[in-house]
Amino acid sequence: MVGLAYGGDYNPEQWPESLWPEDIRLMREAGVTMVSVGIFSWALLEPEPGRHDFGWLDRLLALLHEAGIAVDLGTPTVAPPAWFYRAHREALPVSREGVRYEFGSRGAICHSSPAYRRAAAAITEQLARRYGDHPALALWHVHNEYGVPVGACYCDTCADGFRHWLRERYGTLDALNDAWGTAFWGQRYGAFEEINPPRATPTVANPAQRLDYARFADATMRANFTAERDILRRLSPGIPVTTNFMTALSQCDSADYWAWGREVDLVTNDHYLITDGRRTHVNLAMAADLTRSVAGGAPWLLLEHSTSGVSWQPRNPAKRPGEMARNSLGHVARGSEGALFFQWRQSRRGAEKFHSAMLPHAGTDSRVWREVVALGADLAKLGEVRGSRTVADAAMVWDWQSWWAQRLEWRPSEDLDARERADSFYEALYDRHLTVDFAHPEADLSGYPLVVVPALYLATARAGDNLRAYVEGGGTLIVSCFSGIVDEHDAVHPGPYPGALRDVLGLVVEEFSPLAEGGRVRLTGPGGAELTGDVWTEIVVERGAETVWTYADGFAAGHPAVTRHRLGRGTAWYLSTRLAPHDLATLLAPVCADAGLADRPDLPRDVEVVHRTGDSGSYLFAINHGDTDAKVPHPTPGTELLTGERSAGHLAVPAGTVRVLRLDG
Repeated sequence: MVGLAYGGDYNPEQWPESLWPEDIRLMREAGVTMVSVGIFSWALLEPEPGRHDFGWLDRLLALLHEAGIAVDLGTPTVAPPAWFYRAHREALPVSREGVRYEFGSRGAICHSSPAYRRAAAAITEQLARRYGDHPALALWHVHNEYGVPVGACYCDTCADGFRHWLRERYGTLDALNDAWGTAFWGQRYGAFEEINPPRATPTVANPAQRLDYARFADATMRANFTAERDILRRLSPGIPVTTNFMTALSQCDSADYWAWGREVDLVTNDHYLITDGRRTHVNLAMAADLTRSVAGGAPWLLLEHSTSGVSWQPRNPAKRPGEMARNSLGHVARGSEGALFFQWRQSRRGAEKFHSAMLPHAGTDSRVWREVVALGADLAKLGEVRGSRTVADAAMVWDWQSWWAQRLEWRPSEDLDARERADSFYEALYDRHLTVDFAHPEADLSGYPLVVVPALYLATARAGDNLRAYVEGGGTLIVSCFSGIVDEHDAVHPGPYPGALRDVLGLVVEEFSPLAEGGRVRLTGPGGAELTGDVWTEIVVERGAETVWTYADGFAAGHPAVTRHRLGRGTAWYLSTRLAPHDLATLLAPVCADAGLADRPDLPRDVEVVHRTGDSGSYLFAINHGDTDAKVPHPTPGTELLTGERSAGHLAVPAGTVRVLRLDG
């Protein structure tokens, strides 16, 4: 397939076969180039154990191929048939409270179940043998959204699997007891057989055990993915294999996508706007940047988003005119090789019948359809950007395992949330018009002038050494509160807080002092300026760092609130309270100055400017999320690809629109 992918999930089994030719005709009218099929079709493909019916899928793929539409073919292993559960009730997952979920939804799977693994491998092999060299096949799509809605099962089969995983991880019981700190509360184990999943307990369970179980559950899902992937690679060589991630922190919290990204041939992602009153386009940009980072900076593919409203939030507003195109092209700007939706034709039945689609209930005489057709035409004009890479200005350190650990019970304040800190720091960077890569705390950071650490409660000694080397080498680092506290086993690092980050930050934290609900503190800084913190304060003592902002009131009054540490050729900043994005913006100004990152006062707040570059050229994406027209300055002239107009000096971007400039040279 050449150019950018455009299309969505196609579920023709929900409709009479006589309607399929009409679907194909309309797909061609809309400019569709790829559809995902078969994701929830196990019961149709295998109506009884061992009896298969591929006739309908044969006919469908033939129609699509004839129309020039590529296929992302799913393995339907997210939704085993009713007959499977009738024979293998033990494959239904069990909650931490001991409740066994029932059939009738999706994703009701115990990933430790041998019966499930055998059945999933068998249907995958059947599909691979039949369609592995089909001319329509462009991509294999294993399962669907691993970890949603069930990321962990607590049944006896999982208990056996957990014990095996622990033996491999620790080797001996002495090593496990030491890592888990089982001397506390008399929890010491004398045999692996005594260990169970961290099911519901009278009070707080062992946090190291909880953290390891999250790792085990994630690894178990990933093992099932790789088992299917390896079948497909063996029987369908040359066709890339993926599974659709949900990298947005607002959508999936049970998968360590750093590990998952290494297992797929192409990173793909699903993203849906969370309509909680915040600026949805900022969350979208963050998810796209995070997905690109999981892909190692390589191009990736948006496999699902929505044309308009979804159906599963408390309130599901429609997208405003033009918003669908801005969303789609926002993902493309940040590295996606196209834009696909859930789904092609809006369902009449089932749980998602009010979820928007490319072809809505209103039909082709509707705003959504007209925008779908227009977007298809625009994506066709942008085909040359395929293969280019998004250019980042800064990096944000993020670790899913640290997030898992920080969320466990009995932390100093339930109000200090890692996701909120990541969201807020990202928004402050976004408002400075900086494009952000995400990075694992142990990854190479040397290529970034600025590295932001919004929340790293769990920081290994290796991560601490990595951040120190980054600063000594000339980088600028800013770290937020409650970071560097524990190691990979959730054990507090020896000595004062912040443990693994003491040396790079040049300070110690003697004591945490979280604020009461609704509490605020004032910070005073250079020239008498003031900021307002909430949720959290600390008693900070410099050990080489200098005070930049000071607590003006509260328990920590007179103590440093923000510090700056010159180390080697670089600088490390520390923020010991929680600031809202607008106050973070004030703090980031001198931090960015240290990093040599200039402010962009010439760009309005909600005008997004992102660059992609590659062998085909360099491209400037300008997305105006605001209500007024804007002009984006660019020193290099170029050609705007959507309108064909030339631009020199300033690119006109009308309110609510997108412009893509191919720069000369």
